[in-house]
Amino acid sequence: MPRIGLDAMGGDRAPVEIVEGARLFLADGKCDLVLIGTKQALSNVEDAEKVEVDDFLPMDVRPTEVLRRKNSSMYVGLQLLKEKKIDAFVSAGNTGALFAGATFVLGRIEHVDRPALAVAVPSIKGFTILIDAGANVRVRAEHLLDFAIMGLAYAKVLGKQQPKLGLLNVGEEENKGDETTKEAYELLKTHLSESFLGNIEGHDINTGKVDVVVCDGFSGNVAMKTMEGTAKMIVTTLKDQIRNAGLFAKLGALMLSRTLKKMMEKLDPRTYGGGFILGVNGLVIKAHGSSDRKAMKNALEVALKGVQMGLVEKIAGEIARVRDSGVGR
Repeated sequence: MPRIGLDAMGGDRAPVEIVEGARLFLADGKCDLVLIGTKQALSNVEDAEKVEVDDFLPMDVRPTEVLRRKNSSMYVGLQLLKEKKIDAFVSAGNTGALFAGATFVLGRIEHVDRPALAVAVPSIKGFTILIDAGANVRVRAEHLLDFAIMGLAYAKVLGKQQPKLGLLNVGEEENKGDETTKEAYELLKTHLSESFLGNIEGHDINTGKVDVVVCDGFSGNVAMKTMEGTAKMIVTTLKDQIRNAGLFAKLGALMLSRTLKKMMEKLDPRTYGGGFILGVNGLVIKAHGSSDRKAMKNALEVALKGVQMGLVEKIAGEIARVRDSGVGR
C-alpha cells in the first residue's frame, strides 16, 4: 500500500487544519499516512504513523533555512522520501523552502536544470497544466524549454494523448514580450514544433486553447492567484444573488442546485489541492499555504494519484526521450 508523508507543521492553518485534513483522507483507507510534526501537534493523532520533530519552518522563512534546520518537519519529510520510506511528501509550507529542499535533498532528474511547480487548473476542456506556478521567479529561456517538456509529459500522464503547448505572453504575436520570452519562443518552436501553438494570453488559460501553459514562476503565480480570486468572486456573487432574489428565482436555483453545486466545486481552488514539483527525484506536492482541511484532503488525493501513475518515472522517461531525439543545450 502506498505511504504518503505529510508535513503537519506547514501552512497558515497548521497544525489543526492539516491534521483534520489528514483524518478526512484516512477515512477512505486508500493508503498509509505518515504525519511529521511536533509532539504537541500530533498528540491527538491515533490512526496514522507519527514522526516527531522539535522544529518546523515558519511561512516567512528564508528558503535556504530548510537546508540548515535538518530536524524541521519539512526537511525530515524530504529525507524520508529520499530514503524511500515514503512514496510521496506533501507540504503547505513555504514554497521557496520546499523547492530548495526538494532540489538539494532529492536531487534533479537527469537533463533537468531547473525543477518547476506544475498545477492543474480548471478549464472549459477539463484542465490546463500551468508551469511554473511560483517556484522560479526569474528564468532563462532554456529553463522554459525544460518546463515545457515536463508539462507536456505531465499532461500525457493525465490522459492527454497529444497535448498542445502555449507560452504565456502579453500578446499572441511572435515578436511580443521581453528578450527571454522571445528566445524561449524560438526554442519551443524549434524543439517542440508538433506541440507548440505559439504565444497565448492570460484569458486563454482557462479556455482549453492549449493543454499546457509555460511561463516563469512570477507570472504563473500571479495568474493562478488571480484565477483563485475570480473564482471566489463568482461563487460569492452567485450565492448573494440567489439569497437576495425573489421566490421564482430561488425556485429556479433550487431546480439547478445540482448543476450549481458542480460548478462551484469546479471553481473552488480547494478542489485541486496542490501541485507537483516536477524535475526532482521524488514525488513532492506543494499544497496552498492557506489550505484548510478540505484542501489538504484533496492535496493528499493528488499525491496518491501521482504515486499510482508513477509520475516521477514517467516524467524522467519522457524527458530522456525528448532529449535523446535531439533537444540539447
